[in-house]
Amino acid sequence: MDAGTNSVHSSPPNSKKEDDGSAAPRPKRVLVIGYSQSGQLTRIAERILAPLRQAGDMELRVETLSPRQPYPFPWTFFSFLDAFPESAHLVAPELEPLTLRGDEDFDLVILTYQVWFLAPSLPVTAFLKHPLAQRLLRGKPVVTVIACRNMWMMAQEKMKQLLSDCGARVIDNVVLTDPSPTLLTLVTTPYWLLTGRKRLLALPAAGIDDDSIERAQRFGCALRDGLRRDAERGQAAMLQGLSACVADPRLYVSERAGTRSFYLWGKLLRAAGGPGTPWRKPLLMLYVVFLILLILSVVPVSLLLQAALRPWLKPQLAALKQRFEMPSGSGQERMGMYEH
Repeated sequence: MDAGTNSVHSSPPNSKKEDDGSAAPRPKRVLVIGYSQSGQLTRIAERILAPLRQAGDMELRVETLSPRQPYPFPWTFFSFLDAFPESAHLVAPELEPLTLRGDEDFDLVILTYQVWFLAPSLPVTAFLKHPLAQRLLRGKPVVTVIACRNMWMMAQEKMKQLLSDCGARVIDNVVLTDPSPTLLTLVTTPYWLLTGRKRLLALPAAGIDDDSIERAQRFGCALRDGLRRDAERGQAAMLQGLSACVADPRLYVSERAGTRSFYLWGKLLRAAGGPGTPWRKPLLMLYVVFLILLILSVVPVSLLLQAALRPWLKPQLAALKQRFEMPSGSGQERMGMYEH
């Protein structure tokens, strides 16, 4: 999924005959859609796609999204903050023309995305609001793949609604997160986004670790096997038992507070003008102060309160964990089949 590339991996022509004279089965067609700003998500996607590329009975179509007004990486301070009002309100930017026409037919769609301000990244939101999206996705099973710091639950709720609006259904969800402690990532992740450097002093590197990226190939192997037995046509997840999605329900309160904050402040900032409007800068600086206070208060206080009340909150946390880990789940019972 390198920027600007769209590829098809073709299997032998459908007209080929088997020994009994019947036509060979039609190759399974998989559409892969995504946008990677730093390149990390591209690496993850390529590991998942590797088994499908190597299979002789699969066709891949990769659509790499390109915003008409590119987002920089590393971000500048104000360009980073200036993206949050539109992210929070799911206001789609313009995309460069897609190579898809809208009349293509796919058996499975793999949608990879980053989380921007507790919402799907703006280029992915733009695709899901594109006129072609409904024609391409209606009735299709979708596997979502998320790479983020650690807060993704509210973003996936928005993603599920956007896909539902297109008539698609989420059959699996893969989530890869930064393995560092939550409070530590509040320093290392912004440093990476604003400088392009993953390491700050002796702190752990920001982003998804190399081992997790390498092991993501198991999802591609399972999808390949599932497609071969037409599992995408059913209702059951194809990635169960592969630790595809591990939710931390303790972060739910922080995500809810952050989502509400982004929405309300985003509304105020959008009233001041569109992206890049000079009036936004003083408001953004005011919001930075508010956001720092929010992070320093809500996140640690929420975690401390939940730790103190854990015996009483255990049923509620267990229910939240089960809810957000659906449909793929965090079980590991099939890991031995796909990790060697």
